[in-house]
Amino acid sequence: MMQLEIELPEELYRDLERLAEAQEWTLAETLRRGAELLLHSYPRDLEPASTWQLPEPMALGDFVAPVSDWRRLANETTPRE
Repeated sequence: MMQLEIELPEELYRDLERLAEAQEWTLAETLRRGAELLLHSYPRDLEPASTWQLPEPMALGDFVAPVSDWRRLANETTPRE
């Protein structure tokens, strides 16, 4: 097994300690499990990011709101259903 030294933000470190204690794991085991989960989420055989291309734009029509209202409209919240 390899040993390493890492720096973590204090809040992240405290949260990891709390999780480790709740699960009855060591901090090292908690970090290993997190690393395994991350590697599972990003498998080795993924295509390189360079093959991705921006999709063609869709015609959405003309703007229906005047430019002066864009900021207000962008910051409005919509009710959740």
